[in-house]
Amino acid sequence: MNWIAWFIIACEIGFWVFIIAGLFARYVFKQQKLGIYLLAMSPIVDLVLLIATSFDLYRGATATIAHGVAAVYIGVSIAFGKSMIRWADERFQYYVAKTGPKPVKRYGLDYAKHYFKGWIRHVLSYMIGCGMIGMIDWLIDDIERTAALVQIAKVWTIVLIVDFLISISYFIFPRKKPEEG
Repeated sequence: MNWIAWFIIACEIGFWVFIIAGLFARYVFKQQKLGIYLLAMSPIVDLVLLIATSFDLYRGATATIAHGVAAVYIGVSIAFGKSMIRWADERFQYYVAKTGPKPVKRYGLDYAKHYFKGWIRHVLSYMIGCGMIGMIDWLIDDIERTAALVQIAKVWTIVLIVDFLISISYFIFPRKKPEEG
């Protein structure tokens, strides 16, 4: 595995470390400002990843699947970042800090709408990630060096379509409460 793949893994770990540390600072140690600062560091991790992958390709590296995964990661992080932090915050408050309400489980039409909104975020992340892939492809202008990026975009297109079909299926076959089904 090349260094960029390890760097992506480190960034993903760093993203969640900052979120967990921020939540601990907020709810366990009652340090609101520190908690906000730590939570605000999670997008900085994405920026560092973007700079690192850009630098690697600028130096002449041939794009690998890892470079494509970096684009996916950045797109997903931008599109889902706020909702992922909110999700973690709700669960941390309830399960760890014992200060918040129990997270709501969704069923029926409510779940279908919520999942579809997630699919819309998936489209946004796809546009960001594939936009980055397209820009890198255009800037490098060497199909042999960017072939792995195009492969990632193709696979992601299939994943997006499958996610759409799953999303629509929840409107046709609504998720039922355990006692109903």
